[in-house]
This record gives sequence, C-alpha cells and structure tokens, in this order.
Amino acid sequence: MSQLPAILVILLGGGALAVQAPLNGALGRTLGSALPAAAVSFAVGFIALLVLSFASVGNPFARLGAVPLWQWAGGFLGAYYVWSVAWGVPMLGVVTAMAALVLGQMAGALLLDAVGAFGVPVQPISLTRVLAVVLVAAGVVLSRL
Repeated sequence: MSQLPAILVILLGGGALAVQAPLNGALGRTLGSALPAAAVSFAVGFIALLVLSFASVGNPFARLGAVPLWQWAGGFLGAYYVWSVAWGVPMLGVVTAMAALVLGQMAGALLLDAVGAFGVPVQPISLTRVLAVVLVAAGVVLSRL
C-alpha cells in the first residue's frame, strides 16, 4: 500500500499547525496570556473531537476505564505544545517557531524510533536520519539570520 496518502494527511496537519500557531498567539495577545489561549484552543478542539468521535464510532469512550495511566500523558504533552507555540510565536515568528518545533519532534522521534518506544516499530539510528535532524537544526539557525 502506498504511503502517499499518509504523507499528504500529515503534510496537511503540519500546515494546520503552522496556521494554528499564529492564531493561538493572537488569541494569547487578546486574552493577555498564552496559558488561557491554550486552554481555549484545547476546549474548541475537545468539542470538535468529541462530536466527531460520537458521530463516527458511536460510544467511543466505553473502554476508557481500561486505559493505562501512562497513555493519558499525551494530553499533557499536547497542552504543553499548544501553550509553547502560543507563547513562542509572538517572539520568534512562525517560521522559527515551526522549525524549532520540527527539530524537537525529529530529535525526539529519532530516539523513540531507535528504542521502539510505545510499540512503534524499531527504526535504527542511521547517518541519513541524523543528517535529516542536523539539516532541520540548520534551518532553525538560518531562520534567525
């Protein structure tokens, strides 16, 4: 099966993140702080996901009690991401903020892939994968020149 549809969906997700970042930054300026802006962003997203979940699955939360505690951490990490971008974009601009975000994602992903964390297939660290991370790091530096 082709990986192209997954790549396109994720590319659109990346574009959505790029748009979300300055929107949340503007919301933070309007509200006077990035923290309530992140809360509002999450509330809107929560409502949208709740409606879509019930519309597509029926009762998607019937097994919620069986979820291991460690799997709840994704929500905290998502909250940190939304706050960090709402806080950082007004100071760094969208390009630098997104480049730094991608760098953090790639560095973390390189390590997670290498150990097969959380059930993902192991992908060994290779020179080309390290070079990809280094090139993104160069992009962060170039975005500030």
